[in-house]
Amino acid sequence: MARYRGPKSKIARKFNEPIFGPSKALQKKAYGPGMHGRGRRKKQSEYAIQLNEKQKAKYTYGVLERQFANLFHKASRKSGITGEVLLQMLESRLDNVVYRLGISPTRRGARQLVLHKHILVNGEVVNIPSYSLKAGDVVSIREKSKSLEVVVNSLTSNRSQKYAWLDWNGSEMSGKMMMVPERDEIPENIQEQLIVELYSK
Repeated sequence: MARYRGPKSKIARKFNEPIFGPSKALQKKAYGPGMHGRGRRKKQSEYAIQLNEKQKAKYTYGVLERQFANLFHKASRKSGITGEVLLQMLESRLDNVVYRLGISPTRRGARQLVLHKHILVNGEVVNIPSYSLKAGDVVSIREKSKSLEVVVNSLTSNRSQKYAWLDWNGSEMSGKMMMVPERDEIPENIQEQLIVELYSK
């Protein structure tokens, strides 16, 4: 399936946020990309603001348009606040949980680890990044993959960030999804209500 492979700094500057992780471009160029990036921007329409929020969510979680739309429609059929349910479903994706556990420093890297069969779910290899995890599922690293340089480096430098809905076991190099995260446990700067309004048109 196709993925965005263009300049990451361009997307970060568009939203003025480190969408794909820390970006030096935001420090050097605190304005939008393109020849008119420095100029005064015209006032955005309500639709443009809502569309931007959806695009930000898509880029953040590495989800394509049709996949994102399908997730939204699934979220709208579930009980609860649609926008929050949508974010919970995005957070419950296997590639995102691998990233949140610190096994990879980026979601892109986490996606690659999953695709290359380095990740186990409840002891079985799962190579589908969009696989939806449930409370109680255990995510671990294959035995022969535990010594991968990218994994070791990420785990040694990325253990400061902890999430209440995830439990990491350092000795076994595995993590358990304790529960579906509440909205205040999801750190992404996304205004999900704008996405709901966009799809409600």
